[in-house]
Amino acid sequence: MRKSLVAVLAGTALLITGTPALAQTTTGRPTLGPYGYGTIKLGMSAKKAKATGKIVLKRAAGTGSCSGWDFTAHPTEKNSVGLYISKKVGVAVIFAPKGVKTPLGIGIGSTMKQVRKAYPRLKMSPGGIPYVSVPGNSAAFYSFFPETGGKLSGLAINIDYQDCVS
Repeated sequence: MRKSLVAVLAGTALLITGTPALAQTTTGRPTLGPYGYGTIKLGMSAKKAKATGKIVLKRAAGTGSCSGWDFTAHPTEKNSVGLYISKKVGVAVIFAPKGVKTPLGIGIGSTMKQVRKAYPRLKMSPGGIPYVSVPGNSAAFYSFFPETGGKLSGLAINIDYQDCVS
């Protein structure tokens, strides 16, 4: 599931650029991971996530299983969303907004060399997307989206068993 999800996220990442997750750094800023971004946690229902006041609906699920949302503090472009919420598993995928980093200091603009140093167990999906299990949360993984030249143009935290992208 993880490998096929990462492959689909590769295509999705071209349309989506940004949104967040949970722990905090010594700067007091929320980080992407290990369980989400700020008060928005992986697995949280849409109702609970909306009640935080930190997100706003951007695309209803319609006949699909997932809705697209934006963080109020980090709106995305017209054809993008900051996170997906599944009807079945709750918050499923969170994209890092610019300036947000993982607890190990990786964010948009980091180099793949920095990613490999921070996450030595990095793997490659069949679609060529680097991913790694989230330290401290075995039920989640990070997806990294490098541009030509090796700098990240995006990253996301994903719950392992989600149904938003396949």
